[in-house]
Amino acid sequence: MNSGDNWTAILLAGQRPGENDFARSHGVAAKALIPVAGVPMLERVVRTLLASPAIGRIVVLAQDAPLLLRGRLAWMADEPRIATAEAGDGISTSIARVAGSEAAPWPVLVVTADHALLTTEMVTEFLGRAGGGDAALAVVERKVVEAAYPETRRTWIRFSDGDYSGANLFALTNERSQAALALWSKVERDRKKALKLLMFFGPWLALRAVTRTISLEGALRIAGRKAGLRVTPVRLPFAEAAIDVDKRADLELAERILSE
Repeated sequence: MNSGDNWTAILLAGQRPGENDFARSHGVAAKALIPVAGVPMLERVVRTLLASPAIGRIVVLAQDAPLLLRGRLAWMADEPRIATAEAGDGISTSIARVAGSEAAPWPVLVVTADHALLTTEMVTEFLGRAGGGDAALAVVERKVVEAAYPETRRTWIRFSDGDYSGANLFALTNERSQAALALWSKVERDRKKALKLLMFFGPWLALRAVTRTISLEGALRIAGRKAGLRVTPVRLPFAEAAIDVDKRADLELAERILSE
């Protein structure tokens, strides 16, 4: 794969339990509609994806996606490159129902609506390096993030070659990557708890991660083997790629970054 391929972007714009309060505190009906520097997060991500040469179409996945595309965002409903799909109870199972379908053919980029600082450079860099396997995920090394924004608090997973945070960008290149979604559905609840996440793949992998005797690539190779597929990590050089808007402190930081 390369950045010139015609990717489908599945944009996750649904809500998890507890996110309604965050949305209501900003006077909107859904987290994806929270304004960041005056622009709804969903609109920021959609415009970035539309401007990315590798993206051919976008599928907005949410519990009631058509309700999001109203008012200021009504233009999205008329944009031929944008479609909607209904999300179910789980993120991974919802993606699995759409990925590879007529509405969202392979290869697929999965991105979240709270990625308010997403840029076309991030998308191009990630997709340009996401080939060679069945699935890929973007990460940012801790030293990159903390050099730019030492005040931000992220979830770090530690390996022998560094500490990493996810960047909410996932590539699914073919039907074999459905196995990655099946695996994701089993570990979804523990995605923010590094040790529990690693324990799912066996105590040996968890022990090696805790003792920092395995690299990121090595850990993903073992995890991928469990699912019968090859998973590739893509290290991004952009500190902002690791900053999503999950809480008030993230929102304040994102607005400061955009204002600068």
